[in-house]
Amino acid sequence: MNAPPRIVLLEDHPVVREAIVNRLRAHLGDLVITYAGQSAPDALAAIDAEGADCVILDLDLSDARSPVANVLAFADTQVPILIVSALGDPVTIRASLMAGASGFVSKRAEPEQLIEAVQATLRGEPYTSPEVAEALLAGTSTSVALSDQERRAMVLYASGLKMRAVARRMGVSEGTAQEYIKRVRSKYLQAGTPVSTKTDMYRMARNEGLVP
Repeated sequence: MNAPPRIVLLEDHPVVREAIVNRLRAHLGDLVITYAGQSAPDALAAIDAEGADCVILDLDLSDARSPVANVLAFADTQVPILIVSALGDPVTIRASLMAGASGFVSKRAEPEQLIEAVQATLRGEPYTSPEVAEALLAGTSTSVALSDQERRAMVLYASGLKMRAVARRMGVSEGTAQEYIKRVRSKYLQAGTPVSTKTDMYRMARNEGLVP
């Protein structure tokens, strides 16, 4: 007999939080709410103590931390992350997905879409609605030609991760991650905009619309 899924819910509005929990219980039956609240440190402690199968994360927790920083923190737990947020900024969504989130669904979506997204996340599958995917694709070009892996390495490194963590997040060796960053620097240098430091790379990634 399968164990009920363990859910962590990060949402700073109690009414919305309760509505999401009730919706999940109505459609998924048995489940365990490992944590439901607005504190990222408390949620991480709950995951460490009790485990989890899915993190549902609102990008705007009013906790003075950047959305991408929160995604990075939970991605380190290896628990799949589903973003459920009203924050529709394509730059923030794209950076959060690159940082390790499995999918995104808007709070304005139909209830059935939320359940579909949670079920996909529990299965370990990515989920992004067609509307969101279209918005993300509309702004993925950069001033230099970067591969998908180079772009992702740039986002992770510019977001503050050390090279070893970038490699782990990408599922490659540290040497390969270093090579991606080296290529990024080389391409921008050839374009006349050197990004020799991590701060330079963050500024460039922000100018390119890759990070918020």
